[in-house]
Amino acid sequence: MPPLSIMLWLPAACGLLGALVSLLGRRAGVVELVEMPSGQTSKQGSPFRRLSASGGLALLGSLAALALAIGYIADYSPSHHGLTHVTDVVWISELGIHYKLGVDGLNVFMLGLTTLLFAVAVIAANMREWERPRLFYFNFMLAESAVLGALLAQDLALFVAFFDLMLIPFYFLIGAWGAEPGRVKATIKLVIYTLVGSLLMLAAAVATGVLAAQQGGGHITFVLSSLEHLPLSRGSQEWIFLFFAAAFLVKMPAFPLHGWMPDGYKAMPIEVLMVFSGVLSKIGAYGFLKIVLPLYPQASAHFQTLMLLIALASILYGSVVAFTQTDARLIVGYSSIAQLGFITLGIFSLDPQGAQGALLQMVNHGLVVAPLLFIVALLAQRAGGSEDVREMGGIAFRAPLLATIFLVVALATLAIPGSGNFVGEFLILLGVFKAKLAIAIIAFTGVVLASVYALRLFIRAMHNRVGKDVESREIGFGDGVVLVPVLAVILFMALYPQLALHRSEGSVKSAVASAHADASGPETDKLASTGGGK
Repeated sequence: MPPLSIMLWLPAACGLLGALVSLLGRRAGVVELVEMPSGQTSKQGSPFRRLSASGGLALLGSLAALALAIGYIADYSPSHHGLTHVTDVVWISELGIHYKLGVDGLNVFMLGLTTLLFAVAVIAANMREWERPRLFYFNFMLAESAVLGALLAQDLALFVAFFDLMLIPFYFLIGAWGAEPGRVKATIKLVIYTLVGSLLMLAAAVATGVLAAQQGGGHITFVLSSLEHLPLSRGSQEWIFLFFAAAFLVKMPAFPLHGWMPDGYKAMPIEVLMVFSGVLSKIGAYGFLKIVLPLYPQASAHFQTLMLLIALASILYGSVVAFTQTDARLIVGYSSIAQLGFITLGIFSLDPQGAQGALLQMVNHGLVVAPLLFIVALLAQRAGGSEDVREMGGIAFRAPLLATIFLVVALATLAIPGSGNFVGEFLILLGVFKAKLAIAIIAFTGVVLASVYALRLFIRAMHNRVGKDVESREIGFGDGVVLVPVLAVILFMALYPQLALHRSEGSVKSAVASAHADASGPETDKLASTGGGK
């Protein structure tokens, strides 16, 4: 396989190249390249529209990154417990910052999820016209490179750099191409929330490198593998943990740090929201597994109950609000808060099975939320532009293919037995049952509530009386190109979740080992003192 830097920077490079080629082509009088399937038949009867140079090269870059990610998944052996395909170059020697990338069991399927969702989102974006398409596709591709960089980074400072870089393209994607009214308000809210979290994380990362060097008596370093062998004092771990937790919980988002979510979800173009909800929200959860648990195990054990309560509150709050909403986009948004609550629950069970379930659920949720949002957009097109479920309905028998795809995605969302989501939630609840029985019992109600909001969305959108402005028509070829690949992966993960579980097992156990030992230490000591440890 080629170096990871090629996959990382390929989307951004294609986005930049597309902008330059499009600019030169416009000056030369050449604006369009080839035909692209559109989401619906045009007035002239053609289901195709012209593909711009910037859109075409963005599509090429996203598909090439997807092919490389599939190659890394195929190449990764379940027996690997450490990093593979490592790139390690000293970046800033005085500060001990390395440009270090690597693939392990924690990020290998996240790479596949990221590249898949960006690829289908770029296809969806190419089916409509954009103002300033050169800038749109450049920002979109830069966002993909930033997400891949955060997943691949094996240096704490490098992770922070990519984590902050993600905010820049989305600032423009929402602020310049978001929906009115509210795009400016949504952009400001998102930037304020995320920037505060990022500043806290930057301070925590710098403190980690400095304090580790002081307490370890060595040169400052930010390489994650080195920091794991330079443990901080308990007091230092605890305040640094809180700073990282704030940054990650805002990004997810989790209750009560979700204030930016309603405005942000309403304002984002649906193609942008597909990758934001499907991928970016998982970076915070990934950061807990990759950084927080290995580097701050004592603090993770100390704040375990607090994090489990936050996760539980997110599950209950997100579920209840989701089935009281009438806006289809916000139903999906609040359901995501609940699903990310389950993911946080699994991580802070501090149990290998719970953490494995959380990692699997990150992938599963991304796979279902992106097509669900795209289907919401399709239904809104058929309901006169309205995303209110009360104005939809009655097209299931007139659009059976759309109804079937929607039903599969909805059933996966509610974690019906036989789906990949069921496996993820089962492992999460199993891990939490071992850690905190009472919290696990209450969290189980979230599974029941998920069936309420998922089925309510499907039934009201597809089987209720036909809305007065609803046009009953089947999905087009272009819509199928977006939905079918993701649907195929959903079905594959339902049939064979072991593919992800086997490859992640070793890395997950390594990530939670220290925190799990700290969390179970007092109980072990108690057993030993009463003779139970003999």
